[in-house]
Amino acid sequence: MGPRLPRVAAAQRARRLPLPARPRRPPPGRALRGARADAGGRRARAAGRAARDHRRARPGARGLLRGHAGVVLLSVHRLEEMSTRALDALPRDRTVVILTVSPLEEHGPHLPLGVDAFTARHFAEELAGRLTAERPGWSAVLAPTLHLGSFTFDAVGTIAVRQRAVRDVVVDYGEALARAGFRFVLVANGHAGPTHLTALDEAAAIVSRRPGVRMASLSGWVAWQFRSGRFLDRVEARLGRALSDAERRAFAEDAHAGWWETSMMLMLRPDLVDDAWRDLPPATYSLPRRVVPNYPLRGGGAGYVGHPALADPAFAKATTEALLDEVASLVHGLLDGRLAPRERRSPFYAVPFFRTGFWPAAAACGVALAALAWLRPRSGR
Repeated sequence: MGPRLPRVAAAQRARRLPLPARPRRPPPGRALRGARADAGGRRARAAGRAARDHRRARPGARGLLRGHAGVVLLSVHRLEEMSTRALDALPRDRTVVILTVSPLEEHGPHLPLGVDAFTARHFAEELAGRLTAERPGWSAVLAPTLHLGSFTFDAVGTIAVRQRAVRDVVVDYGEALARAGFRFVLVANGHAGPTHLTALDEAAAIVSRRPGVRMASLSGWVAWQFRSGRFLDRVEARLGRALSDAERRAFAEDAHAGWWETSMMLMLRPDLVDDAWRDLPPATYSLPRRVVPNYPLRGGGAGYVGHPALADPAFAKATTEALLDEVASLVHGLLDGRLAPRERRSPFYAVPFFRTGFWPAAAACGVALAALAWLRPRSGR
Protein backbone atom coordinates (compact mmCIF):
# COMPACT_ATOMS: atom_id res chain seq x y z
CA MET A 1 0.00 0.00 0.00
CA GLY A 2 2.81 2.39 0.90
CA PRO A 3 4.32 2.70 -2.61
CA ARG A 4 0.90 3.30 -4.19
CA LEU A 5 0.00 6.22 -1.94
CA PRO A 6 2.25 8.86 -3.54
CA ARG A 7 1.03 7.98 -7.04
CA VAL A 8 -2.63 8.21 -6.04
CA ALA A 9 -2.03 11.41 -4.12
CA ALA A 10 -0.19 12.91 -7.09
CA ALA A 11 -3.07 12.03 -9.36
CA GLN A 12 -5.48 13.76 -7.02
CA ARG A 13 -3.37 16.89 -6.75
CA ALA A 14 -3.94 17.51 -10.44
CA ARG A 15 -7.65 17.98 -9.77
CA ARG A 16 -7.55 21.36 -8.10
CA LEU A 17 -10.55 23.52 -7.49
CA PRO A 18 -10.46 26.70 -9.64
CA LEU A 19 -10.30 29.99 -7.82
CA PRO A 20 -13.60 31.82 -8.22
CA ALA A 21 -13.55 35.03 -10.21
CA ARG A 22 -14.52 38.24 -8.48
CA PRO A 23 -18.33 38.50 -8.62
CA ARG A 24 -19.78 41.25 -10.77
CA ARG A 25 -22.97 43.10 -9.95
CA PRO A 26 -25.66 42.05 -12.48
CA PRO A 27 -27.56 44.74 -14.37
CA PRO A 28 -30.87 45.82 -12.81
CA GLY A 29 -33.71 43.42 -13.55
CA ARG A 30 -31.43 40.53 -14.45
CA ALA A 31 -30.39 39.47 -10.93
CA LEU A 32 -33.30 37.06 -10.47
CA ARG A 33 -32.87 35.51 -13.91
CA GLY A 34 -29.13 35.15 -13.28
CA ALA A 35 -29.70 33.44 -9.95
CA ARG A 36 -32.16 30.99 -11.49
CA ALA A 37 -29.83 30.24 -14.38
CA ASP A 38 -26.90 29.78 -12.04
CA ALA A 39 -28.89 27.40 -9.84
CA GLY A 40 -29.90 25.38 -12.88
CA GLY A 41 -26.32 25.32 -14.08
CA ARG A 42 -25.08 24.11 -10.71
CA ARG A 43 -27.63 21.29 -10.70
CA ALA A 44 -26.61 20.25 -14.21
CA ARG A 45 -22.92 20.34 -13.36
CA ALA A 46 -23.49 18.34 -10.15
CA ALA A 47 -25.45 15.72 -12.09
CA GLY A 48 -22.69 15.51 -14.65
CA ARG A 49 -20.03 15.09 -11.98
CA ALA A 50 -22.05 12.37 -10.26
CA ALA A 51 -22.37 10.49 -13.54
CA ARG A 52 -18.65 10.79 -14.21
CA ASP A 53 -17.83 9.64 -10.65
CA HIS A 54 -20.10 6.63 -11.09
CA ARG A 55 -18.33 5.71 -14.32
CA ARG A 56 -14.91 6.18 -12.71
CA ALA A 57 -15.73 4.04 -9.66
CA ARG A 58 -14.28 0.59 -10.13
CA PRO A 59 -15.76 -2.40 -8.35
CA GLY A 60 -13.48 -3.84 -5.72
CA ALA A 61 -11.49 -0.62 -5.21
CA ARG A 62 -10.78 -0.88 -1.49
CA GLY A 63 -9.41 1.81 0.76
CA LEU A 64 -11.26 4.67 -0.95
CA LEU A 65 -14.04 6.77 0.49
CA ARG A 66 -16.37 9.16 -1.33
CA GLY A 67 -16.73 12.64 0.05
CA HIS A 68 -18.29 15.50 -1.89
CA ALA A 69 -19.27 14.82 -5.50
CA GLY A 70 -16.19 14.55 -7.67
CA VAL A 71 -13.76 14.25 -4.73
CA VAL A 72 -12.05 10.96 -3.93
CA LEU A 73 -10.77 10.58 -0.37
CA LEU A 74 -8.11 8.05 0.55
CA SER A 75 -8.80 6.08 3.71
CA VAL A 76 -5.05 5.92 4.46
CA HIS A 77 -3.37 9.31 4.61
CA ARG A 78 0.12 10.68 5.18
CA LEU A 79 -0.08 13.44 7.76
CA GLU A 80 2.58 15.62 6.15
CA GLU A 81 0.69 15.61 2.84
CA MET A 82 -2.64 16.73 4.30
CA SER A 83 -3.96 20.25 4.66
CA THR A 84 -5.44 21.40 7.95
CA ARG A 85 -8.86 21.40 6.32
CA ALA A 86 -8.48 17.83 5.02
CA LEU A 87 -7.30 16.55 8.40
CA ASP A 88 -10.08 18.35 10.23
CA ALA A 89 -12.65 16.73 7.92
CA LEU A 90 -11.82 13.23 9.17
CA PRO A 91 -14.35 11.75 11.62
CA ARG A 92 -12.69 11.64 15.02
CA ASP A 93 -14.52 8.52 16.17
CA ARG A 94 -13.44 6.56 13.07
CA THR A 95 -9.85 7.69 12.57
CA VAL A 96 -6.65 6.08 13.85
CA VAL A 97 -3.40 8.04 13.88
CA ILE A 98 -0.20 5.97 13.82
CA LEU A 99 3.10 7.45 15.01
CA THR A 100 6.31 5.68 13.99
CA VAL A 101 9.09 6.14 16.56
CA SER A 102 12.43 4.34 16.13
CA PRO A 103 16.09 5.38 16.35
CA LEU A 104 18.97 5.51 13.93
CA GLU A 105 21.36 2.88 15.29
CA GLU A 106 24.25 0.73 14.14
CA HIS A 107 23.17 -2.68 12.88
CA GLY A 108 26.37 -4.54 12.18
CA PRO A 109 28.55 -4.26 9.08
CA HIS A 110 25.78 -5.34 6.72
CA LEU A 111 22.61 -3.39 7.57
CA PRO A 112 21.73 0.33 7.40
CA LEU A 113 21.27 2.58 10.41
CA GLY A 114 17.53 2.86 9.80
CA VAL A 115 16.61 -0.82 10.22
CA ASP A 116 14.29 -0.18 13.17
CA ALA A 117 12.58 2.72 11.41
CA PHE A 118 12.15 0.81 8.13
CA THR A 119 10.62 -2.11 10.00
CA ALA A 120 8.32 0.04 12.13
CA ARG A 121 7.13 2.04 9.14
CA HIS A 122 6.37 -1.14 7.23
CA PHE A 123 4.25 -2.44 10.10
CA ALA A 124 2.50 0.94 10.40
CA GLU A 125 1.57 0.96 6.71
CA GLU A 126 0.44 -2.66 6.70
CA LEU A 127 -1.59 -2.17 9.86
CA ALA A 128 -3.23 0.96 8.44
CA GLY A 129 -4.22 -0.91 5.31
CA ARG A 130 -5.59 -3.84 7.25
CA LEU A 131 -7.59 -1.72 9.69
CA THR A 132 -9.25 0.35 6.98
CA ALA A 133 -10.05 -2.78 4.98
CA GLU A 134 -11.54 -4.58 7.98
CA ARG A 135 -13.37 -1.53 9.35
CA PRO A 136 -15.27 0.09 6.46
CA GLY A 137 -15.71 3.82 6.91
CA TRP A 138 -12.58 4.18 9.03
CA SER A 139 -9.48 6.19 8.14
CA ALA A 140 -5.85 5.88 9.18
CA VAL A 141 -3.32 8.71 9.29
CA LEU A 142 0.39 7.88 9.13
CA ALA A 143 2.54 10.48 10.86
CA PRO A 144 6.12 11.01 9.65
CA THR A 145 8.73 8.78 11.26
CA LEU A 146 10.38 10.19 14.37
CA HIS A 147 13.98 8.97 14.46
CA LEU A 148 14.18 8.86 18.23
CA GLY A 149 15.30 6.11 20.57
CA SER A 150 17.10 5.42 23.83
CA PHE A 151 19.09 2.41 25.05
CA THR A 152 21.02 2.06 21.80
CA PHE A 153 24.39 0.55 20.90
CA ASP A 154 26.89 3.37 20.59
CA ALA A 155 28.83 3.50 17.31
CA VAL A 156 29.35 5.87 14.40
CA GLY A 157 25.91 6.80 13.08
CA THR A 158 23.93 5.93 16.20
CA ILE A 159 21.85 8.88 17.37
CA ALA A 160 21.22 8.28 21.06
CA VAL A 161 18.37 10.28 22.57
CA ARG A 162 17.65 10.63 26.26
CA GLN A 163 14.76 8.52 27.51
CA ARG A 164 12.99 11.58 28.91
CA ALA A 165 13.28 13.32 25.54
CA VAL A 166 11.74 10.33 23.76
CA ARG A 167 8.86 10.25 26.20
CA ASP A 168 8.25 13.99 26.10
CA VAL A 169 8.27 14.27 22.30
CA VAL A 170 5.81 11.39 21.94
CA VAL A 171 3.63 12.98 24.64
CA ASP A 172 3.69 16.26 22.72
CA TYR A 173 2.57 14.53 19.52
CA GLY A 174 -0.15 12.61 21.32
CA GLU A 175 -1.40 15.65 23.22
CA ALA A 176 -1.54 17.73 20.03
CA LEU A 177 -3.62 15.07 18.30
CA ALA A 178 -5.86 14.69 21.36
CA ARG A 179 -6.45 18.45 21.52
CA ALA A 180 -7.54 18.28 17.88
CA GLY A 181 -10.13 15.71 18.89
CA PHE A 182 -8.47 12.51 17.67
CA ARG A 183 -9.32 9.69 20.05
CA PHE A 184 -7.19 6.79 18.83
CA VAL A 185 -3.40 7.04 18.60
CA LEU A 186 -1.05 4.10 18.07
CA VAL A 187 2.74 4.00 18.29
CA ALA A 188 4.63 1.82 15.81
CA ASN A 189 8.15 0.94 16.89
CA GLY A 190 10.94 -1.36 15.75
CA HIS A 191 13.45 -0.88 18.59
CA ALA A 192 13.52 -3.16 21.64
CA GLY A 193 15.68 -1.15 24.03
CA PRO A 194 14.12 -1.47 27.51
CA THR A 195 14.13 2.24 28.36
CA HIS A 196 12.85 3.07 24.88
CA LEU A 197 9.89 0.71 25.22
CA THR A 198 9.20 2.08 28.68
CA ALA A 199 9.29 5.68 27.42
CA LEU A 200 6.71 4.86 24.73
CA ASP A 201 4.45 3.16 27.29
CA GLU A 202 4.80 6.13 29.64
CA ALA A 203 3.89 8.57 26.88
CA ALA A 204 0.83 6.52 25.94
CA ALA A 205 -0.26 6.37 29.58
CA ILE A 206 0.06 10.15 30.00
CA VAL A 207 -1.93 10.97 26.86
CA SER A 208 -4.57 8.34 27.69
CA ARG A 209 -5.44 10.26 30.87
CA ARG A 210 -7.51 12.56 28.69
CA PRO A 211 -11.18 11.53 28.72
CA GLY A 212 -12.12 9.49 25.69
CA VAL A 213 -8.55 9.23 24.35
CA ARG A 214 -6.82 5.88 23.89
CA MET A 215 -3.15 5.91 23.02
CA ALA A 216 -1.20 2.66 23.01
CA SER A 217 2.27 1.38 22.26
CA LEU A 218 1.84 -2.35 21.71
CA SER A 219 5.32 -3.08 20.34
CA GLY A 220 6.88 -3.81 23.73
CA TRP A 221 4.37 -6.48 24.66
CA VAL A 222 4.29 -8.01 21.17
CA ALA A 223 8.10 -8.00 20.87
CA TRP A 224 8.41 -9.77 24.23
CA GLN A 225 5.97 -12.46 23.13
CA PHE A 226 7.71 -12.80 19.78
CA ARG A 227 11.22 -13.02 21.20
CA SER A 228 10.00 -15.57 23.73
CA GLY A 229 9.03 -17.85 20.85
CA ARG A 230 5.29 -17.76 21.53
CA PHE A 231 4.41 -17.02 17.91
CA LEU A 232 6.66 -19.63 16.32
CA ASP A 233 3.78 -22.02 15.70
CA ARG A 234 2.05 -19.30 13.68
CA VAL A 235 5.28 -18.57 11.83
CA GLU A 236 5.66 -22.24 10.93
CA ALA A 237 2.09 -22.31 9.65
CA ARG A 238 2.85 -19.31 7.42
CA LEU A 239 6.11 -20.86 6.24
CA GLY A 240 4.43 -24.15 5.48
CA ARG A 241 7.09 -26.11 7.33
CA ALA A 242 8.39 -26.75 10.83
CA LEU A 243 11.50 -25.01 12.09
CA SER A 244 14.36 -27.35 12.90
CA ASP A 245 15.76 -27.60 16.41
CA ALA A 246 18.84 -25.72 15.21
CA GLU A 247 16.66 -22.92 13.83
CA ARG A 248 14.73 -22.66 17.08
CA ARG A 249 17.99 -22.36 19.01
CA ALA A 250 19.20 -19.72 16.56
CA PHE A 251 15.96 -17.78 16.99
CA ALA A 252 16.39 -17.85 20.78
CA GLU A 253 19.89 -16.38 20.35
CA ASP A 254 18.75 -13.69 17.91
CA ALA A 255 18.62 -10.12 19.22
CA HIS A 256 20.14 -7.44 16.99
CA ALA A 257 20.91 -7.35 13.25
CA GLY A 258 20.73 -11.12 13.21
CA TRP A 259 18.45 -13.61 11.50
CA TRP A 260 15.20 -11.70 11.80
CA GLU A 261 16.29 -8.12 11.11
CA THR A 262 18.48 -9.17 8.19
CA SER A 263 15.52 -11.11 6.80
CA MET A 264 13.30 -8.04 7.18
CA MET A 265 15.71 -5.82 5.28
CA LEU A 266 16.12 -8.42 2.53
CA MET A 267 12.35 -8.27 2.14
CA LEU A 268 11.94 -4.49 2.46
CA ARG A 269 15.13 -2.97 1.07
CA PRO A 270 17.53 -5.59 -0.31
CA ASP A 271 19.44 -2.79 -2.03
CA LEU A 272 20.59 -1.59 1.40
CA VAL A 273 21.91 -4.97 2.59
CA ASP A 274 25.62 -5.60 2.12
CA ASP A 275 26.40 -8.88 0.38
CA ALA A 276 28.69 -9.79 3.28
CA TRP A 277 25.63 -10.93 5.28
CA ARG A 278 25.91 -14.41 3.76
CA ASP A 279 29.36 -14.98 5.25
CA LEU A 280 28.89 -13.49 8.71
CA PRO A 281 29.51 -16.05 11.48
CA PRO A 282 27.07 -16.42 14.38
CA ALA A 283 27.57 -13.98 17.25
CA THR A 284 26.07 -15.29 20.48
CA TYR A 285 26.28 -13.87 23.98
CA SER A 286 25.33 -15.23 27.38
CA LEU A 287 22.86 -13.34 29.55
CA PRO A 288 25.58 -11.95 31.90
CA ARG A 289 27.48 -10.58 28.90
CA ARG A 290 24.32 -8.97 27.52
CA VAL A 291 24.01 -6.87 30.67
CA VAL A 292 27.25 -5.06 29.80
CA PRO A 293 26.61 -1.80 27.90
CA ASN A 294 27.50 -1.91 24.21
CA TYR A 295 28.27 -5.62 24.52
CA PRO A 296 28.11 -6.58 20.79
CA LEU A 297 30.82 -4.02 19.99
CA ARG A 298 33.23 -4.91 22.77
CA GLY A 299 36.26 -7.13 22.31
CA GLY A 300 36.22 -6.89 18.54
CA GLY A 301 32.49 -7.55 18.19
CA ALA A 302 30.95 -6.57 14.87
CA GLY A 303 27.79 -5.02 16.32
CA TYR A 304 25.29 -7.79 15.67
CA VAL A 305 23.77 -10.54 17.80
CA GLY A 306 22.51 -13.74 16.26
CA HIS A 307 22.76 -15.57 12.95
CA PRO A 308 22.46 -13.14 10.02
CA ALA A 309 23.59 -15.78 7.50
CA LEU A 310 20.28 -17.62 8.05
CA ALA A 311 18.34 -14.64 6.71
CA ASP A 312 15.54 -15.33 4.25
CA PRO A 313 12.82 -12.96 2.96
CA ALA A 314 10.29 -15.80 3.26
CA PHE A 315 11.01 -15.93 7.00
CA ALA A 316 10.45 -12.17 7.22
CA LYS A 317 7.15 -12.44 5.37
CA ALA A 318 5.92 -15.28 7.59
CA THR A 319 6.84 -13.48 10.81
CA THR A 320 5.35 -10.20 9.58
CA GLU A 321 2.02 -11.85 8.83
CA ALA A 322 1.97 -13.61 12.20
CA LEU A 323 2.80 -10.40 14.06
CA LEU A 324 0.26 -8.37 12.09
CA ASP A 325 -2.46 -10.88 12.96
CA GLU A 326 -1.68 -10.41 16.65
CA VAL A 327 -1.37 -6.62 16.50
CA ALA A 328 -4.53 -6.18 14.43
CA SER A 329 -6.48 -8.28 16.92
CA LEU A 330 -5.21 -6.14 19.80
CA VAL A 331 -5.97 -2.89 17.97
CA HIS A 332 -9.52 -3.98 17.16
CA GLY A 333 -9.99 -4.68 20.86
CA LEU A 334 -8.60 -1.24 21.68
CA LEU A 335 -10.87 0.54 19.20
CA ASP A 336 -13.93 -1.39 20.35
CA GLY A 337 -13.24 -0.67 24.02
CA ARG A 338 -12.62 -4.33 24.90
CA LEU A 339 -8.94 -3.73 25.64
CA ALA A 340 -7.37 -0.98 27.72
CA PRO A 341 -3.90 0.27 26.65
CA ARG A 342 -2.47 -0.61 30.07
CA GLU A 343 -3.29 -4.29 29.54
CA ARG A 344 -0.60 -4.76 26.88
CA ARG A 345 2.42 -2.82 28.07
CA SER A 346 6.03 -3.90 27.86
CA PRO A 347 7.17 -5.96 30.87
CA PHE A 348 9.96 -3.41 31.33
CA TYR A 349 7.33 -0.83 32.28
CA ALA A 350 6.84 -2.66 35.58
CA VAL A 351 10.56 -2.54 36.47
CA PRO A 352 11.18 0.64 38.51
CA PHE A 353 14.74 1.37 37.37
CA PHE A 354 13.66 1.41 33.71
CA ARG A 355 11.16 4.21 34.37
CA THR A 356 12.02 7.71 33.22
CA GLY A 357 11.92 9.32 36.64
CA PHE A 358 13.58 6.53 38.61
CA TRP A 359 17.22 7.60 38.63
CA PRO A 360 16.57 11.31 39.33
CA ALA A 361 14.24 10.29 42.14
CA ALA A 362 16.76 7.77 43.45
CA ALA A 363 19.50 10.42 43.36
CA ALA A 364 17.27 12.88 45.23
CA CYS A 365 16.51 10.25 47.86
CA GLY A 366 20.21 9.50 48.18
CA VAL A 367 21.00 13.17 48.74
CA ALA A 368 18.20 13.46 51.29
CA LEU A 369 19.40 10.39 53.20
CA ALA A 370 22.97 11.67 53.17
CA ALA A 371 21.80 15.03 54.51
CA LEU A 372 19.82 13.35 57.27
CA ALA A 373 22.81 11.20 58.18
CA TRP A 374 25.00 14.29 58.35
CA LEU A 375 22.52 16.31 60.40
CA ARG A 376 21.60 13.58 62.86
CA PRO A 377 24.87 13.50 64.85
CA ARG A 378 24.98 17.30 64.91
CA SER A 379 21.45 17.57 66.28
CA GLY A 380 22.27 15.09 69.02
CA ARG A 381 25.03 17.26 70.45
